[in-house]
Amino acid sequence: MRYFLFLVSLSVLSFSSCDSKPEVTQEGQTTYYLIRHAEKDRSNPENRNPDLTREGQQRAQNWSTLFKDIPLDAVYATNYNRTQQTAAPTAQQKGLNIQSYDPKTLYDLDFQKATKGKKVLVVGHSNTTPQFVNAIIAQERYSNIDDSNNGNLYIVHLHGNQSTVELLHID
Repeated sequence: MRYFLFLVSLSVLSFSSCDSKPEVTQEGQTTYYLIRHAEKDRSNPENRNPDLTREGQQRAQNWSTLFKDIPLDAVYATNYNRTQQTAAPTAQQKGLNIQSYDPKTLYDLDFQKATKGKKVLVVGHSNTTPQFVNAIIAQERYSNIDDSNNGNLYIVHLHGNQSTVELLHID
C-alpha cells in the first residue's frame, strides 16, 4: 500500500500538466476527477451488468486511498454495478451518497449547475469517461480508453472559460 501511495504521489508530481496540484482548488474553480470503472467480471459474456472482480474491488479500494486527502463534494456514477462498486469505497469514506447520471446526457446544464465550484468524482466507462472530459472542455481531445485500461485518472480544472486537464495513469 505504501508503494502504491508513493507511486501515486510520484505520478501526480511527474505528470502534472498544470501548475496547481490535484487536491488544491482555487476559489470559484470546479474540479472534476474522472475515472473508468475498475476491472469487471467477464466470465459471463451475456451479463450486461457485471460486478467487479476481486482485482476490481482492490482497485476501487486503491482509488479510495488516492482520494483520501482530496476533499470531494459529490460522487457520480452511471447506474451499473461496476461503476457503483468502483465509486462506493470513496463515497463511503467521504460520507457521500453516489448520485447516478445518464451517460447519454453528459455534462448537461443540470449537471453543470449542480457541480459548479465543487470537487467532483465521476465514474464512467471506457467510452463515456473520455467523452465526458471532451464535453467539459468543449474539445474532441480524448478517445475511448482501451478495454484493458482501468487506471486512467482525468483531472479537469475549470475556472471561468479556461480549462486544464491532467491525465494520469495509476496502476
